[in-house]
Amino acid sequence: MQIKNFKIDQSLKELTEHRTVVLPMACYETTINQNIHGYIPLHWHEEIQLVLIVKGEAVFQINEDSITVREGQGLFINSGCLHMAEEKDRSGCVYICLNVSPHFVLSQELYTTFVYPYIQATNLPYVQLESKEPWGENILAAILNIHQLLQRKPPFYEISITVQLTLIWQNLIMNGFQPEYDATEMQKSHRIKQMLQWIHTHYTEKIRLDDIAKAGQLSRSECCRYFNRILKTTPLSYVTEYRIQKSLVLLQQADSNVTEVAYRVGFNSTSYFIDKFRKSMRITPLAYKKSKTEARP
Repeated sequence: MQIKNFKIDQSLKELTEHRTVVLPMACYETTINQNIHGYIPLHWHEEIQLVLIVKGEAVFQINEDSITVREGQGLFINSGCLHMAEEKDRSGCVYICLNVSPHFVLSQELYTTFVYPYIQATNLPYVQLESKEPWGENILAAILNIHQLLQRKPPFYEISITVQLTLIWQNLIMNGFQPEYDATEMQKSHRIKQMLQWIHTHYTEKIRLDDIAKAGQLSRSECCRYFNRILKTTPLSYVTEYRIQKSLVLLQQADSNVTEVAYRVGFNSTSYFIDKFRKSMRITPLAYKKSKTEARP
């Protein structure tokens, strides 16, 4: 299953339902450049995520960190962590993505002791998975096994998947990942999500820096530090980029025009929209619209 139009709510929580008919999980191949945005936009979800790069390489941003992951390598991304991904050097990156409800990792009797402390840990937003480490190789092989089991669906494949998940989790927690809890870090995560949710609710309106800072209960300067540290941009630059990304779907509608779209996503000047769109997408809005409408069968 290739998710080409990544759906997230106003708080950046992904809306895709991560489950098969009977299992609270999903496993699919993702080709990054086939996404409508050209990359996987910033989002979060309650499921844990495991990634195995099968072609090319990608740069993942997870909370404040940027990590390059190459073919044959992988990642564990913890529950609730903000993350995004883009391919590196036009490598045509493809990766297997496995999203699993934390409650499905182990039995309920073991969940409280061996899962919950780790998904709540503030020192464990992600773990890089390397095939040169035996425990990393075990996890990467298990991700591939689960992907194949879900494709082939042999008899009792659901039980085989639970065995593979137990193997993944055992290898993770047995290799030095001691959970720590920092209330300040939890508060930072909560505040950035509050500010992003406010932007995503009000992006069609006039937005001031004071408004964004107020949503996160921060001063203007501290608000800017949050965005610079976590998102590597300024609050108002993020607003502009978010508006441009929202315009992509509208521009693909046959009856839309550039001026209408500009005002619908919060720009108060068509020329300013065109300028910012060109700098971001390296194409004009009209050229983008024509390329997408002409590509349809």
